[in-house]
Formats: sequence, structure tokens, C-alpha cells
Amino acid sequence: MKLPTRVKLVDVGPRDGLQNEKQPVSAEVKIGLVHRLQDAGLQEIEVTSFVSPKWVPQMADNAEVMHGIVRKPGVLYSVLTPNMKGFEAAIAAPREEWPDEIVVFGAASEAFSQKNINCSIAESIERFAPVVAGALEKGIRVRGAMSCTVGCPYEGEIAPAKVGYLAQLMKGIGVQRVDVADTIGVGTPRKVQAAMEATLAHFEVDAISGHFHDTYGQALVNTLAALEMGVWNFQSSSAGLGGCPYAKGATGNVATEDVVYMLHGMGIETGIDLDKLIDAGVYISEALGREPNSRASKAIRTKRAG
Repeated sequence: MKLPTRVKLVDVGPRDGLQNEKQPVSAEVKIGLVHRLQDAGLQEIEVTSFVSPKWVPQMADNAEVMHGIVRKPGVLYSVLTPNMKGFEAAIAAPREEWPDEIVVFGAASEAFSQKNINCSIAESIERFAPVVAGALEKGIRVRGAMSCTVGCPYEGEIAPAKVGYLAQLMKGIGVQRVDVADTIGVGTPRKVQAAMEATLAHFEVDAISGHFHDTYGQALVNTLAALEMGVWNFQSSSAGLGGCPYAKGATGNVATEDVVYMLHGMGIETGIDLDKLIDAGVYISEALGREPNSRASKAIRTKRAG
């Protein structure tokens, strides 16, 4: 079986990982996390989101964080912009503080779309069209996050045809690459591969990334299932941070540390220093007053301690 020889990881911890934390995390700590991740070798980092602080108070310091990060050449910094207002806020700063990429999102489940953003899938994509056009006009890349691609807390299992429908709509408005996300972590390898297949009908494999939550402990095997299809972009979260506010019981994204440990063990390059990555996870976990949610981190730190 021919697997990719190199994988690029997007660490979504600073944004997706922290957005639902109830306790406030200072801009200084968020900036510190971004710096530690890029120093560990991450080439793509999802930094923050430009959303209403009323809905996501944790991201109210978005402009301060974007202003405070010292950018490293070769690193791509992305932000979530769910509407035109958010996009305009993201580019209100001087050009050097703009994101390299914006992220828009849609669900493969009609029920999830209604509960999450109060509109149908088709309507949500229509809303994003001017945001995508505005970003491309300014030379900013566009990624589309496709949530609930294998399961939904309201609809249950999601048919691959629905994933294909969403991918087609995203392609139609100019989205350049997409994330196939198992938002509630119910996916298993064959289901994930079916969602990937449906997406491959509209996007090249180089423009697809896997985004797996670990609710049922399936995130690593789902990553392997996607690797078997040639997918070489994945999203993960430092220390396994994150969850989903609209999916009760959904745990965090798969821990970046665990994905890197698996990939390195398979002889697949990531360009990431696992020890530095573990230290970044410890840094943010200490700020939150808990242990990192990563088995590789725990095992390696126990070994370090002798």
C-alpha cells in the first residue's frame, strides 16, 4: 500500500481548541501557544475567529492576537470568518496582520445547519459567497470546513451523497480546499473513506484535509484510513483541545502529539519536533489548569521523568 511520505498538519488548537473554553484565556497565552507551535515546526496554524463576542466570548481578542503574533516565514496563519462582518474585521488591520487564509464552514446535515446557523445548507453557502469572493480578490486563500460529514447529533448517520452535495456547493463559490470533518467523532474507517470519496468527486486529493474528533477513540484509525486514500493534510489540536458546542459529549480534536507520534512511527515526515510540540501542549494545558489530553504526551513525559 502506497502511503504519503510526508504529511502537513494544521494545528487548530488556538481557535477550534479554545473557542468553547469557559474560563478566559488571555491574548498573551494564545499568542504564546501560536509561537510555541510554530517553533515546534507547525507550518499551518488556525489562530482565531472573527465572530461576535456575544456568541463566542473567548475569541473577542481576535485582533489583539493577530497583532501580537510574530510571524515565521513559511507558516500559514488562518482565521474563521463566518460572515462579511467577520471578514471585514479580519482585514481592518494593517496588511501585514491579515490572515493568509480564511475559513468558512458548512454542514453536511440540514438539521445541524439549522441548529448551528439557523439556515439551510444551500442558504449558508449563499451567505459565504461574498466572503469567499472578497477574500480571493484580496489575495487571501479560502478553506471550507465541512462539518458532520459522517454523523450528526440530530440526523444520525450522514449519507456520502450529502457530503458530495456540500463539496459541490463549496467548489461552486470558489472555495480552494476543504476539510472533511467528523465533528462529533462517530466515524469509523469505512465511513470516513466514503465521505472522502464523495469529496474527491469535486476536489483534488491535495485540496482535501481530514479533521477527526476522538469521541469514540477512532480519530487515529480514521487518519490512517484517509492516509490510505492518499490524503496528506490533516487537522489536529495541541493537547487534544476542543469540542463542539452543538454536539453534546463530543470530545476534543485528535491531539496533534498523538498524530505526530503515529506518523513518525510509520516513517512519514511531518517536519515537527515532537518534544517541542509536547511542551507547547503542556504550556496551554497548564494555563487551563489541567493535563494535556494526549496519550503520547503523557507517555513521553513519564519517560522524561525517569
